[in-house]
Amino acid sequence: MVERETMEFDVVIVGAGPAGLSCAIRLAQQAQQKEQELMICVVEKGSEVGAHILSGAVFETKALDELIPDWAQKGAPITTKVTEDEIYLFKDEQNATNLPHMVVPKTFKNEGNYIVSMGNVCRWLAEQAEALGVEIFPGFSAHSLIIEENEVKGIVTGDMGLDRDGEPKDTYMPGMELRAKYTVFAEGCRGHLGKQLIKEFELDKDATPQHYGIGFKEIWQIDPAKHKEGTVVHGTGWPLDNETHGGSFMYHAENNQVVVGLIIDLNYKNPYLSPFDEFQRMKHHPVFKQTLEGGERISYGARAIAKGGLHALPKMHFPGGLLIGCDAGTLNFAKIKGNHTAMKSGMIGADTIIEALSKEDATTDLQSFDDKFKASWLHEELYQSRNFGPAMHKLGRYLGGAYNMIDQNFFSGALPFTIKDISKDYESLRLAKDATKIDYPKPDGKLSFDKLSSVFLSNTNHEEVQPCHLQLKDASIPVSVNLEQYAEPAQRYCPAGVYEVNENDAGEKQFVINAQNCIHCKTCDIKDPSQNITWVTPEGAGGPNYPNM
Repeated sequence: MVERETMEFDVVIVGAGPAGLSCAIRLAQQAQQKEQELMICVVEKGSEVGAHILSGAVFETKALDELIPDWAQKGAPITTKVTEDEIYLFKDEQNATNLPHMVVPKTFKNEGNYIVSMGNVCRWLAEQAEALGVEIFPGFSAHSLIIEENEVKGIVTGDMGLDRDGEPKDTYMPGMELRAKYTVFAEGCRGHLGKQLIKEFELDKDATPQHYGIGFKEIWQIDPAKHKEGTVVHGTGWPLDNETHGGSFMYHAENNQVVVGLIIDLNYKNPYLSPFDEFQRMKHHPVFKQTLEGGERISYGARAIAKGGLHALPKMHFPGGLLIGCDAGTLNFAKIKGNHTAMKSGMIGADTIIEALSKEDATTDLQSFDDKFKASWLHEELYQSRNFGPAMHKLGRYLGGAYNMIDQNFFSGALPFTIKDISKDYESLRLAKDATKIDYPKPDGKLSFDKLSSVFLSNTNHEEVQPCHLQLKDASIPVSVNLEQYAEPAQRYCPAGVYEVNENDAGEKQFVINAQNCIHCKTCDIKDPSQNITWVTPEGAGGPNYPNM
């Protein structure tokens, strides 16, 4: 039995993203107002706050206006106001139609919003939290739950200095127990402890299955003559076929930079589809090419997105804590935005905890979170967009798009219908024998690139000698089942070249995991057709180090 140091707090928050930091700030603000001493700790697996943050991002300030009304005076890195929205229907590799705003859901309009680096916004939020007395520990992964008497009592941080077999090296340092009256999980999409909590406490028994996309993002330094600061471009259609859903984006940020990306729903059917290569191909379309040509790609990343909406939300409270933000799935896909909703969920969580701590017979199951959530603009917003994703999945791009335009523009999401999608993303793949192989063009090194040079730009680094954080339930399945039936799609759905199928000297197929390449997108945990891969946290500080994403 490993002896661990124990630290006690009132509240432990797992994850220094928008949800976790907003929860911490709101807790500290309220404690100050009540002249109450509150010990709040935030643990963050990235090497620094913001290192693992990847988001579009067009930012709606609604939650921040409530949390820190004077954010502009306090120097928040939120300065590039949206000046123009362009929305395209991409027909093929050369043609696109710039859609009139009247045929586009009004939720896509960005008047009053800002183009930001969410990583930098989180770095600033962390400064505000620390100024209020919150303790933030970057470089520490939350490895496991402390559950006693059917109640969450805190978390254990990851051990450092283990070899590949899990045995201590000379540098071994055992993880710590961080115990708390309440523990808040804000790990982002498909958090590995959130996933355990949902199973342990059956939080999703009344919800539809969560749905996911994979989002790619690159930052480009472009020719100043082509730069249109404040312009937001969204698109649908090509390079995706009619049965693959998703959308593209390009945002003109400050300093002659643009961010360009593609989101692909992870319910795609063709096992030969490579989301990474679809994104690289997309940039050759004239709408993007005319802006990017002659520029320099300076950053790359990818991340899964929880987009199931209100129907897929699990219960967000359990004995001893809360599940908030994208860990629960609060993103509003009708707006393609999840930062303001994540922040608001954290603030509601803080209000619920403060209220509970003020009572002498404090309940451990924060059931009043439900009432506060249902009375908030967050619930109203998610309710209005409840059918958005399911309509696209059930009715297709054109009929679903028409339904959503009518529902949002004329009825503000109040059409008296409920559309639910009860399928699971990993179940959607066709067998390889029934699918069409896709021949992707070779990258040209100017607009399109390979996976390894892309991973290099993400500044990804892991301690090489450590237990593999991509765990197989059955090591034989990738070759005996997934390769045989689905041409092993892990080789293609992973955006970082983690998974390969090689032949050994005897001519036998072998499944290879290059775990040091992993950019923590979680796509493998979601899309593996056999649900054989479990993503767990590697040693703290491992993974990407995004500078301005």
